[in-house]
Amino acid sequence: MSLDEKLIPIKIGFYKMVNSFFETIAQFFGYPENTGMPILYNYEIPDGVFDLNSLPTHKSSWPLVLKVRTLFEVFFGSLPKVKTVPRYIYENKEEGFYNFYIKNYKNIFFLPDGVSEFIQVRLNICLDISLLETIREVLFIGLMIFIQLIVLRIALGWFLSINPYRFPYSLLLSAVDWAEDLFQGLIPTVFGLNITSSIVLLGLGQIGDSLNHLVFTMPFLPSEAEEAKMLINNEMKDVLVFHYLPVLWYKHPIPNNIREFWYNERPDILEYMQAAYKDLEIQFLPDSIIKQLNLNQQSDLVSQSSGMHDYLEYLSTETLFQSNDFVNYINLIHNNFHNFVLNHINSLL
Repeated sequence: MSLDEKLIPIKIGFYKMVNSFFETIAQFFGYPENTGMPILYNYEIPDGVFDLNSLPTHKSSWPLVLKVRTLFEVFFGSLPKVKTVPRYIYENKEEGFYNFYIKNYKNIFFLPDGVSEFIQVRLNICLDISLLETIREVLFIGLMIFIQLIVLRIALGWFLSINPYRFPYSLLLSAVDWAEDLFQGLIPTVFGLNITSSIVLLGLGQIGDSLNHLVFTMPFLPSEAEEAKMLINNEMKDVLVFHYLPVLWYKHPIPNNIREFWYNERPDILEYMQAAYKDLEIQFLPDSIIKQLNLNQQSDLVSQSSGMHDYLEYLSTETLFQSNDFVNYINLIHNNFHNFVLNHINSLL
C-alpha cells in the first residue's frame, strides 16, 4: 500500500470534521431550513449593462520561459520583461490620424485622469510615451531583482553553516532586511513563524504583475475610451477605442512641437485638423508662424498709418492754402467796400 493510500482515511476524516464544524455554525442561522441566498442559474445580463466577467484576462507569465538569445543570457538567464497590452494605431478620414484601440480585459487599469493630464500638460509627454514605457520597465526589472534578493535571503536561513551577518552575506542583508523591518510591526506572526517576508514577496509580486496591465492612453484621457466590438482575426473582440480629437487639445493649447511637426513634415494632418475642427477656435499653426504673421500685420498697420499721416499732412497744407486765399479775398472785398463808401461820402459833400 502506497503512502497516498494510507493518507486517504486521514483526508476523509479531516473533510468530515470541517464539514461538521461549518454545519454546527450554520445551525445558529437556521440551517438546514434556511439555505442562504438563492443561486441563479443561466443568469442573463440585462440590456445596456456591461458584463465585466465576460471579458478575457490579460495574462503575464513569471518566471519567464527561457529563450536564450545572447551570451549574457547563457550564463545569467533571461532578463525579466514586461508583457504589456499592445496599442493598435490606425487613421482614416473620418476619425483623424491619432486613433488607436486596445483589447479590453477585465484586469487592465489606467492612470487617473488628473495624473494623465498632469503628465501631458505639465511634463509635455503627449505622443511619444517611450519615456513612460522605459520607466515602467525599469521599475518592473528592479522589483523582480529585489524579489530574487529576498528569496536568496530566505534561502540563506536554511544553511546553518553560513553566518549571514558576515561579509559578503551582510551586504545582502543590508539590501533587503529594511523591507522586512518596515513591515515587521504590522504583520503578526503565525504559530510563532515570521511571515513578513512572504507577505512582502506577495505584495511586490502583485505590484510587478500590475505593471504588465497598466495602459498609457496619451494623447487621450482614460475616460475618453469607448467600448466597442471589432472583428480581429475573424473573431469578434471587445475593444476600447480612443479616437477623434483628444479633449486636452481642446482644453489646453496643443504642444508646439506637435504643431511644428504638422506644419513642416505632415501638412496633410494640419489641413485635416483645420478643416475638421475649424469651429472650435483651436490654434493649429506653430508659434513661430503665428509670430511671423503678427509681425507682418504690424508692419502693414505701420505702412497704413504712415500713409495716412502723409495724407493728413497734405490735407492740412491744402486746407491752410485754401484758408489763406479766403482771407485775401475777404480783405479785398473789405478794401473795395471801404473805398466805395469813402467815394460816396466825398461826392455828397
